[in-house]
Formats: sequence, structure tokens, C-alpha cells
Amino acid sequence: MLELEHLTKRFDAILAVDQISLTVPAGEILALVGPNGAGKTTTVRMLSAILKPTAGKARVAGYDTVTQASDVRCNVGLLTESPGLYMRMSGREYLDFFGEIRGLSVSKRGERIHDLADWFHMSESLDRRLGEYSRGMKQKIALVRALLHEPPVLLLDEPTSTLDPMGARLVRDTILQLRDGQRAIVICTHNLPEAEELADRIAIIRRGRIVELGTPAELKTRLLGFPLLEVRFAPSAANGAAAVVSQFASVEGASTGWVHYRAEQPEQVNPLILRALLEADMPVISLQEVPRSLESVYLRVVAEGM
Repeated sequence: MLELEHLTKRFDAILAVDQISLTVPAGEILALVGPNGAGKTTTVRMLSAILKPTAGKARVAGYDTVTQASDVRCNVGLLTESPGLYMRMSGREYLDFFGEIRGLSVSKRGERIHDLADWFHMSESLDRRLGEYSRGMKQKIALVRALLHEPPVLLLDEPTSTLDPMGARLVRDTILQLRDGQRAIVICTHNLPEAEELADRIAIIRRGRIVELGTPAELKTRLLGFPLLEVRFAPSAANGAAAVVSQFASVEGASTGWVHYRAEQPEQVNPLILRALLEADMPVISLQEVPRSLESVYLRVVAEGM
């Protein structure tokens, strides 16, 4: 659905995007994360045929972003970080205007505006001027605009940045519902928990280059090591537990009532550990993975480039 080959953008002496190659198939959500100025927004602007690349090429929904720019724009739903609304228009007028540009009939425009406004709890605000909207409402109306023509590709730059927690939850739920086999979604975000919740894969961009790419689980394993697991038991039954666990895995720490260990293949190792502990008369209370955040991965990658 999206194909990037050595995509590059230079602004005079500034190399904003440096030979990015990437494929995003239909049915996938990809999150672009990275520090300010890393090249995320510039990449999205090239994918939406707003900017021409200096070198390389990209295809979106089968169309070349340079030679078939108008076709690309028809197949992309774009949410920019600064949506650039027409403040004198009402919400309804604004959406109807963009629906007409996208080739939707009068009846189809009305149907889509009604359904999306209802979904985002904006029906009562549609006939107010956009200049009277709060920042969160402006973000929602811009997202409705991006979804209006049911595009096969969504490019969303900071989709929840100005929303309150309830509005952000609604938008995240919407994005998850929009994931299907006919649509590819790219999200630029600084919200790492959001990226981890939504994305099938995460690309970490630094100085215009993708320096890490993978699922959240893959990135954690690659950069933080194998999963850290914790087994807990009643303190009275814990004597010698670390020695039992060490027969099957690398013990990272132990105290009264718990042992931490790492295992390359926990699905195979954990049953062996549980069986051995039970045979040693050490009843287990719980066994679980110790949570590791995407933030830890991100900070390590960014710190390596400083």
C-alpha cells in the first residue's frame, strides 16, 4: 500500500529525510516516532504529495507521489499537526466543501458528515463557525475531514495531541477500528504508550534515517534483551527457589518471595520452571513478565545518536 525507496528530502543545507526505504502493507498500522526535527512530518508530506522528494521515490495506493500526485491525494486521508481550518466556515460547510473536492455526491457527503459527526460527538457543533471551536474540536473536525472520503491510506500527524483523555481514547479506538485488510495507516506521534498500543510496527527516526524498525516486542528484545520474568511464591516456601530457576534460565535477582530471570523462549522454559518448583514443594503464587516500556527503547536509541 505504501512503498518508499531511498526517499530523500533536502532543504538547502539541511538533510531532513535521508534515504528512507520502507513498505507498509494494507492492514498495518505503522508509528513513526523520533525527536523534533527527525524528519517524521517531512516524510508524511512527501507521502501525501505535498512535497516532492529530492531523491528516491514513493508509491501510495499504487500511485507515484510525483508523477501521479492528484491520484495520491485522492487516496490519502491526511491529518496534519496544524490542520489549517477555514475559520469563517461552519463545521458543516467546511466538511461539505472538502467532500465535494473529493468527488462525493451531495447525498453521500451528507451521509458521511452525519455519521462521522455523530461518532465523534460533534453533531451539535456542526453549524457553529470553526473559529469558535476549541483546540480539541478543531482536531476532531480535521480528523473527520481526513476520513470523509474513506481513503485506503491514512497519514495522521499527532492525532491526539490536543485532545482531552476522553477524546484521545475515542480517536485511538477509531484508529484501531479503521485497521483492516484494505487500509494502511501511518501515525506520527511523541506519545510512546499510544504508539505501543496502536502500532503493529514502530519506526524510530533519528536525523532523517530509520534507525530501528520492528514490532514493540521485537524492539524490546533487540535493545533491552530477552523478557524479564518474575515468579513469586509464599516466603515460607522460597528457600532455594533461585537455585531451582537457575537450572533453566538466567537469574537476574532474588529476594524473599520472588525471583527474576530472563529466558530466550519463555513459552518453553516457564512450564519447566513451574514443574520443578512444585516438585521442590515451592507452590507458585504468580508468574508474569516484568513490564518494559517502549520509552526505555526509545531513550536508548536516541541517546546512542547524541
